[in-house]
Amino acid sequence: MSTQIAVRLPDELVAFLDRTVAAGEAPSRAALVSSAVEREMRRRLAEHDATVLSKDGAMDDLDPLVAWSVGAVDLDD
Repeated sequence: MSTQIAVRLPDELVAFLDRTVAAGEAPSRAALVSSAVEREMRRRLAEHDATVLSKDGAMDDLDPLVAWSVGAVDLDD
């Protein structure tokens, strides 16, 4: 599902959108704006993850299994 919204953008940004679409680098203005918003969402999620990792450290449930497998497998054979 999608919702149409009206957004006011500076002329420079609209010109960029139009140049990008004209060059065939994006199918439409809407697609390019959607891509930019999705990228910002991913950036914020990554920033949140980095904050959690820096505060709490990495917590991986598989760490004991990896440690066991390294000890259980002789890599020199």
